Amino acid sequence: MRLLRNLSRRKLRTSLTILGITIGIWALVVFSSMANKINALVEGGSDYYADKLIASDANAGGNFSTTPMSIQTADEIAAIDGVEAALPQISMFFSDEPMGASMGMPDTIVAGQPEGDVGLEDFEIHYAQGRALTDADEGSFVAVVGSDLSRKFDVGAGDTLEIRGHDFEVVGVLEPTLTAPDTSVMMPMAAGQQLFAESLPDVMQTSVDTADLATQVVVYPEAGVDTEELSDRIEAELTNVSAMTGAEFDEVVGSSIAIFNAIIIGVAAISLVVGGLSVINTMAMSVQERTREIGIKRAIGGQRGRVVRELVAEAGMIGLLGGLIGLALGALVVVLANEAGRSSGTVLFDLTPGTAIFALAFSTILGMLAGIIPAWSAARLDPVQALRYE
Repeated sequence: MRLLRNLSRRKLRTSLTILGITIGIWALVVFSSMANKINALVEGGSDYYADKLIASDANAGGNFSTTPMSIQTADEIAAIDGVEAALPQISMFFSDEPMGASMGMPDTIVAGQPEGDVGLEDFEIHYAQGRALTDADEGSFVAVVGSDLSRKFDVGAGDTLEIRGHDFEVVGVLEPTLTAPDTSVMMPMAAGQQLFAESLPDVMQTSVDTADLATQVVVYPEAGVDTEELSDRIEAELTNVSAMTGAEFDEVVGSSIAIFNAIIIGVAAISLVVGGLSVINTMAMSVQERTREIGIKRAIGGQRGRVVRELVAEAGMIGLLGGLIGLALGALVVVLANEAGRSSGTVLFDLTPGTAIFALAFSTILGMLAGIIPAWSAARLDPVQALRYE
């Protein structure tokens, strides 16, 4: 209570100092929550691509290819030394309408042989509703929907979902994976080939065999085979084929993560400068106003350490109050923004307990460190001179 009473002597000055810290911590919480979400997506993507390679047309550019390739390419890749299995897939955007900017994975359609991985897939997915696709579904318009798309279109197992002008029966809904399956609709190969063929220009539709279409091949290496060497081997033996490994995926997305981490460091630095200077100024003026009080404490036997502890505790309280308010405002922004985007599957923030604890610890320690200089100056005051101070 004494700390709060001392701080309340100059309410406006203390409030402005707390406000300075609040703004910095608010920004730190919001940006850190955004970085948490991006890091979770990247970690999920790393796990998803860790045990496989994705082969696509080398002329497509980028890592998400919608360029047609022959399904026979999968057989050619399967014949290469070190390949355990090669599964052709259709991968395309969920809608043919232009997509806006997105912080996550795009909404996609993924079609393939339902049980073609023969147990080679290490990435575990679990079903919140319904069941997985089976070989018996081939030739049918059925689909398994990722968690984000299920929420976006408000569909569950047993419902009907319209995809590119065709009605699909939803037979399963995935639990969240924090990576590509969340924004994907999985369907049998023939259904995907038909949708992909219909998306091609008219002149191409008449000249291609729908059953021969694929856009990528998922490659599973044999046990002990180095994925980088296998990728080089595939690209060397097959013309116009590019193979992406999990390490290349990490490299591609690593630059964006570095940018966000730099933003977080920048926000923390701004908080340190603005909040720290505000606390130093407030505590220095407080020491000046309480010089006589400090002199009396020293004259009656108060130790320097006690004076330092009291003033540092006051500075730490300022930092803690600013941190609590900043955390509350940041959490409010995160909740409101996530709720606003939840219906469209756009959840941009992830406020974790670790982020909240770090924000409070950062603001409190910042206040205490900024209060050390004024506190030490106060403790060094000569008691006689301090008592004469007016």
